[in-house]
Amino acid sequence: MSQIKKGNIVRLGFDFIPPAFIPKGKDENHQRFEQNARSDYRSLTLEEIVVLIENGNRADSWEHILVCDPFIPHQIRHNNFFGLVRIGAMEPIYLEYRNLKLESGIYNSTIVSCDIGDAVAIHHVRYMSHFIIGNDVILSNISEMETSSTAKFGNGILREGESEDLRIALELCNENGVRSILPFDGMQAADAYLWTRNRQDLQLQNRFKEITEKRFSKTRGSYSVIGDRCIIKNSQNIKNVNIGSDAYIKGINKLKNVTINSSPDAFTQIGEGCELVNGIVGYGCRIFYGVKAVRFILSSFSQLKYGARLINSFLGDNSTISCCEVLNSLIFPAHEQHHNNSFLCAAVVMGQSNMAAGATVGSNHNSRAADGEIIAGRGFWPGLCVSLKHNSRFASYTLLVKGDFPHELDIQIPFSLINNDVKNDKLIIIPGYWFMYNMYALIRNGNKYESRDKRLLKNQYLEYDILAPDTVNELFNSLRIIEFAVGSHHNARLSDVTHEQILIDGKAKLTGDSHEIPSSIEVSGFEHSKRKVELVKVGQAYSLFKRFIQYYGSIHIIDFLKNNSFEQLKVKMKDSQRLEWENIGGQLIEKDAIEQLMSEIKSGKIDEWEDVHKYYHDLSKSYLESKRSHAFASILEITGETWETITIETLKSWLHEAILHRTWMVNEIFASRAKDYVNPFRNMVYNSDEERDIVVGKLDENSFILQQREELEVFENGVQDLLISLSR
Repeated sequence: MSQIKKGNIVRLGFDFIPPAFIPKGKDENHQRFEQNARSDYRSLTLEEIVVLIENGNRADSWEHILVCDPFIPHQIRHNNFFGLVRIGAMEPIYLEYRNLKLESGIYNSTIVSCDIGDAVAIHHVRYMSHFIIGNDVILSNISEMETSSTAKFGNGILREGESEDLRIALELCNENGVRSILPFDGMQAADAYLWTRNRQDLQLQNRFKEITEKRFSKTRGSYSVIGDRCIIKNSQNIKNVNIGSDAYIKGINKLKNVTINSSPDAFTQIGEGCELVNGIVGYGCRIFYGVKAVRFILSSFSQLKYGARLINSFLGDNSTISCCEVLNSLIFPAHEQHHNNSFLCAAVVMGQSNMAAGATVGSNHNSRAADGEIIAGRGFWPGLCVSLKHNSRFASYTLLVKGDFPHELDIQIPFSLINNDVKNDKLIIIPGYWFMYNMYALIRNGNKYESRDKRLLKNQYLEYDILAPDTVNELFNSLRIIEFAVGSHHNARLSDVTHEQILIDGKAKLTGDSHEIPSSIEVSGFEHSKRKVELVKVGQAYSLFKRFIQYYGSIHIIDFLKNNSFEQLKVKMKDSQRLEWENIGGQLIEKDAIEQLMSEIKSGKIDEWEDVHKYYHDLSKSYLESKRSHAFASILEITGETWETITIETLKSWLHEAILHRTWMVNEIFASRAKDYVNPFRNMVYNSDEERDIVVGKLDENSFILQQREELEVFENGVQDLLISLSR
């Protein structure tokens, strides 16, 4: 049965904090007075009380109503006041926002123990309890606004006297909760990633919990806050919220236990039918039309729209989820998921990703257990109606063809197309597919993500380039995989050949006569099954991978030589290393630096999340230099040169090849887009070429292609100038 409590009417508005939890020498308002330290309140005059009563207002005690000057009692009508209510300065004005014009003041509302800012317009708020309202706020037609003394505003903490089962945790990456983390306002994707890893390191896990809990006081009694210039209208239930300034909220069903970050430069909007419970919303977010989010973090400048469901998940900056359902997932920045019938569960998706309609990634309906996981490198793109089984892992820029993939996958080669050949019952992998067939989309996406990065403080370097330490290391690993596969193909009948000999033989075949390279070869370790797994077009992929690695090194050499000499280049190359890197939340960090960070957290040298974030930011400042070192080491390794053997002529040949490769890339960008203009099946829906050009735009006026050609010209001129200077 419902447990309805009864109390004396004179205590309505008081006893907010149970007496056992009020610190010695304090009262129930001590937290409130810290949150709002304003001191220019005064008591009402007798004349003001008379006017308030004549205007249909009543209070349990007019002594508990404090006001600031100027005070206009005629702008307070038909309200009920309980407990200590403090009202800011008033003006004879109206407030307007998007054609809604409301007289300033307080009308037809019940106010319980609240602080109300200057020049507000509060109309038809049926019940508002224990809130601090900022200046120039509009509150209109709201059913219920209340705060409990144990309010945590979406943070994974406990107040004094609370039991552990009341703690809010995010069950990321896995449905069984074994990778749970405690959310906090300000948490970044990198924080969530590091916390969900290394679960066997109990000391590290305990330290993450400790530094999270020390951010917050256990003391009860914090009031909900509505920041300056917020607008909330036509809404239902709002409980235990901390809302930043300039937020616009309309027509919501429920906001409960949430922090909503908002500011004049990055204001957040929440629209009709939304229900947000136990979560944190970043700056500049947009949440509209029936969204349901429970136990979540939505990072800055991200969007949830059209009935999206985000549950037990972290969504990184500059991302959009519409219509679909996302559960138990950790998603890095720049993720796109727009279709109602796509489903993402128990996954780490490392950003710059796109989920197509019908994609089902991580469903436990195709597994015997609910504790599986999927890890996908950045640029992950499952195609239409793709169904994946956990556990699976994917290298960067993996593209999956439409279909059901019945077995666990470990795709170790980046930029690949994966096809489940049902007719022949085999898995087909085209390494380097993006390089061969869709350079337009590959390069355009990188530019798109960078241009859409709206973060106000870009002190954490998010990598959007297709060629970076993570992907280049994967390319090097792929060369070894292809060499071993080709070598094994040619030594299939020999039993006494060593692994090293197979690699040497495969490399010789791949760098020799192209006719000796098989059109397809079998590999193992990519799928958990007994059927064939084939790599196709391996010769072409092998050559392209080497060319892209060399180009990666060359462009960094070109950049370095703009302000440095050849001799200085050799010195830098001498110290260069191709180390292991890891993508943590969209930022690439050397593994040694990650180990150092975790060591300093465990030792207590780093004892606050702000220090962890400073560690990220410091590494971001040196990232381009570290990336350059990696690029220098990569070109030396792929060409077989050393810093001692490089000559001016060697360098000039690399620069010439860089021009040729960049030119080829721009031509491929054009060619991959031009296919849509000569395809008769694409053209058949238009009655003429002129109509097609109006609908999709003229090919020779494509802004991205024109931009790439302009950049190529600038690049070529710059390299030619370098070549001239090197010849002197």
